[in-house]
Amino acid sequence: MDKAHDPLVRLQDLRQFLAAGTLEESLEQQAGMAAALVGAASCSIMLLNSGEGQGMRMSMYARHGPLPDDALAASVARGEGIAGRVLASGEALLIADIEQSEFAPLARRPGVTGGSLICAPIRIDGRIVGVINVAGAAGQSPFGETELRLLEVAALFIGKSIQVQQLQHVLDSRFAQLALLQEAQQKVGESVRTAYRNPEDVARILARSFFREMTKAGFESGQIVSAASELIGQLNQQMQNGGRRQA
Repeated sequence: MDKAHDPLVRLQDLRQFLAAGTLEESLEQQAGMAAALVGAASCSIMLLNSGEGQGMRMSMYARHGPLPDDALAASVARGEGIAGRVLASGEALLIADIEQSEFAPLARRPGVTGGSLICAPIRIDGRIVGVINVAGAAGQSPFGETELRLLEVAALFIGKSIQVQQLQHVLDSRFAQLALLQEAQQKVGESVRTAYRNPEDVARILARSFFREMTKAGFESGQIVSAASELIGQLNQQMQNGGRRQA
């Protein structure tokens, strides 16, 4: 068997699925590696945003290869489209030929004949936090069970990579640790060490904790507003500095 198509050889590539740089940079690299692992023309990684229960939606966090414009801005709920069905079922889905399947009406690129697709859930501690999608090119041999299993393993590594990176950031901040611990204590059975948190949710938790601590310390409303204004000022300065560096 050709080494490039030997599943055991390709599994060695999973050693590279480690967190590096920012979350966005890490996911972009992993999208490219996942595409190469299964021989896909494109790959996208979608993660759940903030929210609760059925109101949670997925949006794209990373991509590799050509993707339609509507996919880049898509916001997908459970049961919506192919990725939404995988999110709802928790089971990976292999489609040998999208146009010859029951999912043809859901295809974002109708007219691309022979398009093969795999969609697999991304989990952290058993909880589904997103979906990874890979698509083949026109004229390419359809994906099979080998590619399906390889993508499921890649999804597992991506989930662990996200978790490790988030934990590293939390451990770097004593304030964040305390804020998340206080939040976890209000929810019976939740572990602050292992619970997955969307970055938007963490930001809200830190803001609530910041407000509570300032209130306990006796600061008045005007002083709390001044502190919030300082945060906004620091953010504006950072954005301006970033814009000058890119110019």
